[in-house]
Amino acid sequence: MSSSPPAGDALACPSCARAYRADERFCDDCGMPLVARGDGPAEEARTDAQQRARKIRPEFSHGDLVQVAGGRNLMEAELIQNLLIEEGVPSVLRRSAGFDVPDFLASGPRDVLVAESGLEAARDMLGATDLGSRRAAPPAALGGHRLILRLVAGIVIALLLAAIVARAIMGVAA
Repeated sequence: MSSSPPAGDALACPSCARAYRADERFCDDCGMPLVARGDGPAEEARTDAQQRARKIRPEFSHGDLVQVAGGRNLMEAELIQNLLIEEGVPSVLRRSAGFDVPDFLASGPRDVLVAESGLEAARDMLGATDLGSRRAAPPAALGGHRLILRLVAGIVIALLLAAIVARAIMGVAA
């Protein structure tokens, strides 16, 4: 003997709380699968992590991680990550190699990685926003010539200071 749900408003939408009959399966307004209507306490508000997890499309979460874009800093990379999650593509951030700044600082380039199954969807979405072509710059491209000039200038200044100190010591000794 199978027990069937009572007639009337036996099901409800977990998203908008609209009541449905027992023979319905999906919400007419938001398309969510219906759940049994409980007489207990109302469902607690979802956390940000739970809301993000509900947006992920499972078909985009398989395979190895590959870089799809890069941000010049943490905020830019998180913007790209939020754009991807709105399309259902999960992503991960990592600090770009070769940038010597402590991890707790928001500065420095970041790589945005997605699973191989979501790579094409991510490229299509980022290509439409012009963010897909932006990659984190390698350390040598962050001003390699300027670095050499600064190094040479530092050496020259150090030599001049050493000469001044030596002359001052010789003048005191005489």
